[in-house]
This record gives sequence, structure tokens and C-alpha cells, in this order.
Amino acid sequence: MNAIHLENTLQQLIACWENETVEFKSTYADDKSASDEIGKYTSALANEAALRQREYAWLVVGVCNKTRSVVGTNFKQTPDALKKLRHQLSQSTQPRLAPHHIYEYHHPQGRVLLFQIPAAPQGQFIAWQGFAYGRNGESLAALSLDKQDKLRGPSLPDWSAQIVPTATLNDLDPQALEKAKEGFAQKNPRVFEGIHNWSLATFLDRARITQDGKMTRTALLLLGKPESSYHLSPHPAQISWSLQGPERAYQHFGPPFLLNTTALYQKIRNVQLRLLPEGELIPFEIAKYDQKMVLEALHNCVAHQDYTRSGRIVVTEKPDRLIFENEGGFFEGNPLDYLHDQKTPRRYRNTFLIEAMVALNMNDKMGYGIYEMHKAQIQRHLPLPDYDLSDPNAVKLTLYGGEVDPCYTQTLMRNSHLSMEEILALDRVQKKQSIQDNMAKRIKDKGLIEGRKPNYHVSATVVKTANAGKADYIHTRGQDDDYYAKLLTDYLEKFGQANRQDINHLLLGKLSSILNDSQKSIKISNLLAKWKREGLISNSGSDRSPCWVLAKKN
Repeated sequence: MNAIHLENTLQQLIACWENETVEFKSTYADDKSASDEIGKYTSALANEAALRQREYAWLVVGVCNKTRSVVGTNFKQTPDALKKLRHQLSQSTQPRLAPHHIYEYHHPQGRVLLFQIPAAPQGQFIAWQGFAYGRNGESLAALSLDKQDKLRGPSLPDWSAQIVPTATLNDLDPQALEKAKEGFAQKNPRVFEGIHNWSLATFLDRARITQDGKMTRTALLLLGKPESSYHLSPHPAQISWSLQGPERAYQHFGPPFLLNTTALYQKIRNVQLRLLPEGELIPFEIAKYDQKMVLEALHNCVAHQDYTRSGRIVVTEKPDRLIFENEGGFFEGNPLDYLHDQKTPRRYRNTFLIEAMVALNMNDKMGYGIYEMHKAQIQRHLPLPDYDLSDPNAVKLTLYGGEVDPCYTQTLMRNSHLSMEEILALDRVQKKQSIQDNMAKRIKDKGLIEGRKPNYHVSATVVKTANAGKADYIHTRGQDDDYYAKLLTDYLEKFGQANRQDINHLLLGKLSSILNDSQKSIKISNLLAKWKREGLISNSGSDRSPCWVLAKKN
């Protein structure tokens, strides 16, 4: 896992904060008691991850539990010490289990250790020195008997594969069935000629939609008539579209999802965007949203929704973005795991449903969707998708349909050979998110960003022909201190004195727009202290209620 991946993983874990599969510690002393406590957490987190069908859990050392901030740790500072600890954990757990990795991340505020603890194997639970641990909320506790029974028993049933005895073939939508045959034939061209000779029952079984002719929840979700959704009650089979902005509207879409995901897409205001490349007078046009991307996102929501939570999928359309929300945490790994087209998921929440969607050419099951969405946005020179996992029981994806920072768009147009890591960093900079120091140096040396940590901004040197880009750049860059000093001295010459409120009114609007309100206030305080030291101004009031005047010249 590279540094950027570690940084994003840490940020997402802190955002979600502690739960049954995540624990934060400020530090440990290098003694036997520390190894014993880590062993207990290894047992508890591995067991809880298995109960929640997570691939792994996290123990993070170097983050303060009270302030939710990085404080750093000196625990086990050498690779040999970490290797020895990992071996000790493996030796004292039954069955043997150790962290997949103990990642060492050097955050600006200090060193952080991230223990990636795998879930307990199916049918087993993990004990530390003969005693099984679990979690009671955020607390360490004995693994209860009911949890032990769940872990010993078979894995949780696949909701999507369950038979619906009250449903029949008459509950399926004829148009959806025809579309399903087209998709199946496209996915399996060898059967194109013979598929029309199959009986409906044969087709549905071969497409993995029914089981031995019996109707499944998958069949009703993908192909069911709208009025047949009552068979799935109390689970709402519904996707809600909501338009927010100057215009407001909404619509609910039920089965058949095979047709209605496209029907929802057609509700979206997908106008043409005009992007002006550097040095050119004629803009080129792209669709605000790529249809394939939108349907990929929608189909992922359908495929990975936790239907047992009885929630609906929500698609919110805002003037410049689409937000997709579905129930259930990210099932295996982390979105960043899939960015390099190298990870294939080993497990699925709704295996039967996903198999059917693959058979109908709605999805792939290799985990390429996230990679393809990022690749498409890069090719379109637009901001990358954002995943919000702050709620452990939901996933929120944002697709952008417009510029966040024109400088970022121009940078992508001008530099066609940037690596994925560099583009990810630039995207974080334009969204005012932090990036790692070594990556900041790397892209700054290339002239891609400017400013000082943490207030980096994408370089505006590539927007020489864009007046709006030039203006944005000046507002972002701000002015030098002499400019601000001249404003204040002119004010004092005219009005004689100024309190802090007067000075704030004079300078706040002139400071760099990249600073937040708190940073701007600190900047003004530092400027006043500097000018006082230099003998430019003096305080004729008190420390509590300063009154600034021009300093008397000797």
C-alpha cells in the first residue's frame, strides 16, 4: 500500500471513527502489557470483522482517542521490532492469525501504525492465549456465546438468492425479459441464434436468475413487474431520484431495475459542457455526465445494496454533481484498492444477484468499475469521483459534472502523461484536501501546484488565455505583505486609528481565498505583530482592546 493510499485510508478511518472493527490508540509502551493488549484487540477485531462480513479490521496506533487527531507514536520503531510483534501475535492466537500488514505511515503530525487485521476464518473464531474476545460497541469484551454460535455456524445466507414461493413467471415484465435476452446474447454471442428457441424457464435458469425454475428475489428485482414488488416486502425495492437546485423534482423507480436504471438516467439533465483548451479559441464539448459512468454507478448500487437493512437507493442530482447512496458499508476492501485495475474482489454481499447482472451484461465482477470511472473522468478532464465512507452502514459516491477548479482541468488538458497518483494528488489539491509531503514536492517540482502547505493550489500558469482562470488565480494567490501594509497605513493616515474590527473589514476580503476564516484571522494577527516589531504601527489602547495608530517617527 503506497503512501497516498495509506493517507486516504487513515483519513477515512478517522472520519468513520471507532466501531466494532476499528480501534484507535495514542501509543503503547514497549513492554509485555502492550503486546498482550494488542493480542486481545487482534482477537476481538478479527471476530467482529467476520461477524460483519468485512475482509479485515483496523487497529490504529498514533491517533488520540479524545481529540480524534494524529499525535504520533514511537512504539516499535524498527522493522525488526514490528516483525517480532507480528510473529508473537501469530504464536499466541488460536487458530493462528496475525495482521496482514503493519503499515508505518509518517503523517505530518507524527508516525502512525496501522494494523490490518484479517477477519476470522469461516466457521471459526479467534482466541488470544485461550480466551476469545469481541467488542461491545467501542469497548473490549468477552466474545458472547451468541456471537460464537454465529461464527461457528454457516455464513449468512445470500438475500438475493432466496426463493420467493408466492411469485410466478407471470410476475415478470415482458419488456424486461426481452431486454434480458438481448443482454445475455451480447454477453454470450455463441448462443445468439439458439436463445430464441429456449423456453422462458430454460433461459432464466441459464442466466442464473431463477433456481430450477423457482422465482428468486433477484428475478423480481431485475425483471419483476412494478406491481409485483410486494413479494419482496418489507424490503423496499426502490431507487429514488431527487433534483435539487433552482428546480426541484423527484421520482421513485421500482422493478424492473434492468429497465428502470436507464429510465432514471434519462431524468438527469445531461447538457453539453464547453471546455476551452489552452491557447485555442474554439471550445470542445462533452456531455456533463458520461452515460456509461452513471449506469455503472447505479448498477453498483443495485448489486451491492444491503437489502436486509430495508432502505432504498438514493440518487441526488445537484447543479454540478450526482450523488449515489446505498445501504451497507463498502463490502470488501477500500475504493482506493481498485484504482489501479489490479484488485479482484473475493466475496460479494449479493453473490446470486451479481452473477445474474453479469450474465445480463449489466456489470462485470472483476472490480473494474471504480477504475473505469476514474479513467473516464480523467479523459474528460473533470474532477475524480469521491467516495464517502463516514457512515459505516452506507456508501456515498459523488460524480462531478463540471469544474471545481479551471486550473485542474487545464492541467489535465496540457499534461497527458501524468500518473494516476499525480492526478489523484492534483484532484485532492483542487478540493482543498491534504496530500502527502513527498507527493507535494513531486508535483510542485513539475510546476503543477503552488503555495505553501497546507494551502496548496493548482498552478494557474496553464490558464493564460482564460480570464476567469486568471482572476481565480489572483484571488487564490493573494498579495504580499507590503500590499497589506500600504492598505493599513493609508487607512490610518486618513482616519487616525483603527481597532481590530476596522482592520478585519479592511483586510479580510483581500487575503488569499484559499485561507479559511480562522486562518485569515491568524494571518492578520501575525501581520499586526510584525508591523509593530518593525515600528510601522503602535498600540495606543490596551492588550485586550488594542487601538492601532501610525508609529511616531524619531
